[in-house]
Amino acid sequence: MRFIVYGVGAIGGTVAAALALSGQEVIGIARGAQLDAIRADGLLFRTPLCESRAIFPCHGDPTEIVFRDNDVIFLAMKTQDTGPALQRLRDAGVTTQPIACAQNGVANERMALRLFPNVYAVTVMMPGSYTVPGEVNSFSVPRHGIFDIGRYPAGEDEAATAMVAALERANFGAFVQPDVMAGKYGKLLLNLRNIMEAALGVGEDSGPFYKVVRAEAEAAYRAAGIVWQDRGARDTRRDQLMQMGEIAGVTRQGGSSTQSLARGSGSIETDYLNGEIVLLGRLHGVPTPANAWFCALGRRLVKEGRKPGSIKPAEIAAGLREAGAPNKR
Repeated sequence: MRFIVYGVGAIGGTVAAALALSGQEVIGIARGAQLDAIRADGLLFRTPLCESRAIFPCHGDPTEIVFRDNDVIFLAMKTQDTGPALQRLRDAGVTTQPIACAQNGVANERMALRLFPNVYAVTVMMPGSYTVPGEVNSFSVPRHGIFDIGRYPAGEDEAATAMVAALERANFGAFVQPDVMAGKYGKLLLNLRNIMEAALGVGEDSGPFYKVVRAEAEAAYRAAGIVWQDRGARDTRRDQLMQMGEIAGVTRQGGSSTQSLARGSGSIETDYLNGEIVLLGRLHGVPTPANAWFCALGRRLVKEGRKPGSIKPAEIAAGLREAGAPNKR
């Protein structure tokens, strides 16, 4: 089995580096300064326990790869980039190879299944960061993170089992989950907080605002008949496999949305996190004004080139009141 990691950022970079360092065959697909850095010197991979440089081939486009029948394609880009990426894979000749969506949100799998028959959902729980080209950091010990993998929309098979085994060899806690989408919907509830951290800054209290958006989300889930599984502190695997550690000389920049603003990437995934709740609300008649307001905030932060921590809590509180969201303080 060869892994094609499409999107070598915080998640994809950790996966690619760990697989390569464990002796497994991996090819990356990256762009811009990250691609140039990996081609020049490999990928510097830091954890609380060690620092290594992973060397693996990296390309700028799927058409530069001769795909094999036994390839597994790990999608690790942000959801807003998934559609074009899937089209490039089809243009490159990918047909029945497994497509594993190791991404936040729940929209990627449906996009992939429209074009490819063998799609796998991956719930990713991993505190990684990427802000400097050619470097990724994984702050979790003793494993780099936890991955749940299953066929989409549900089920398990030999490919899922093989992916889990490969990830285990690369020091991930990996599990086959036939009902994997329940876990992804549970993880989505956690990711509703991403835009708050990006706006307010790492460590700032977003609890009252999160209560509002989560209440909307759970109401939308119930109206849509969606069952979810907790992937937060109640997931006991976190205590056993994923303790937060420190990396000397490295400060964690926060979650994926915060890192996007810090890098000035020009986009943010809020429309596929809080925006998923807005969509469910519109489909099933559930008001979601707070989540809609945070989607608009995400777009504004990108448009204005804001850095993390540039919004004050009072501005958010006023915006939510104006949007008609209930006060959960």
